[in-house]
Amino acid sequence: MKAAVFHAAHQPLAVEEVPTPVPSAGEGLIKVAGCGVCHTDLHYIDHDVPTFKKPPLVLGHEVSGEIAGLGAGATQWKEGARVLLPAVYGCGQCAMCRTGRENICEKMMMFGNNVDGGYAEYMLAPAKDVIPLPDELPLVESSIIADAVTTPYHAVVNRGQVKPGDSVVVVGCGGIGLNLVQVASAVGAKVIAVDVIDSKLEWAKKLGAQATVNAKNVERVDKEVRKLAGGGGADIGFEAIGNPVTQAQAFSCIRAGGRFVMVGYSEKPMTLDSGRVMYREMEIIGSLGCRAVDYPRVLELARQGRIKVKELVTAQFPLDQINAAFDTLRKGEGIRSVVIP
Repeated sequence: MKAAVFHAAHQPLAVEEVPTPVPSAGEGLIKVAGCGVCHTDLHYIDHDVPTFKKPPLVLGHEVSGEIAGLGAGATQWKEGARVLLPAVYGCGQCAMCRTGRENICEKMMMFGNNVDGGYAEYMLAPAKDVIPLPDELPLVESSIIADAVTTPYHAVVNRGQVKPGDSVVVVGCGGIGLNLVQVASAVGAKVIAVDVIDSKLEWAKKLGAQATVNAKNVERVDKEVRKLAGGGGADIGFEAIGNPVTQAQAFSCIRAGGRFVMVGYSEKPMTLDSGRVMYREMEIIGSLGCRAVDYPRVLELARQGRIKVKELVTAQFPLDQINAAFDTLRKGEGIRSVVIP
């Protein structure tokens, strides 16, 4: 089979012929239909973030496809079934898994990081973790649900605890940020989107933002957000870039007693006014991935049309053009690209 193999940072992925994997007991062989192109992969390729499995490795963790084969004991599936793979899966036994927080499992596994992922014609997945994909949803485009949509869902619903009528500010309107906008809007929040690119702010409006702020065009973003939100600022703020500057910016937009949810990844330290955190009882919350139990809820929202999926896939690339897909991501063009093996 063909696969795009990651050999080392600062090198393009190499499309190679590799052996088709054979499912062991409890595993399913997945014929990949689509794999979303995510900034996480760019961290490995461009920024020297190490993968848990040493290269060579097949990246890609936003995967949809069909069951093409089954190992012994994987009797819950039939070949040909349409499926979605969770970006990460847990052991089911550690303290985090036992308390319903398998997204931060002590032995968490991630496709395209701990094990080979979806930039390939076929891949393996534990049959117990595979998720049925409703027939009403498009097979290829639904691949992005596995991270680009579920991660924002977890951040908004579980970590941010957004409720109808809450005011929400989202700083950074890339793939994750725009889905934060549309999930928060679907919950019933008043959403203010912040970015420096007008086209992304237009997308934010299409996905439910009631107001937008171009950070390049204002002296202070926090003042603009306070005007729009009223009451001293937004109830909940989300940062979806992973930049210390925009993290501080998002935090400054939140009212006393508000919550700040960090969704974007950064290796750099962030500086906060600890006095403000204490005196105003601010909450600072991390958010990673999504729990397995929430995937059916996200799929149902998509099936009902309350959140958009197909419209967010603005480019599709064949596997042999995967490096062009990453160039598109680097340039900030479009919303989400999908690679089709």
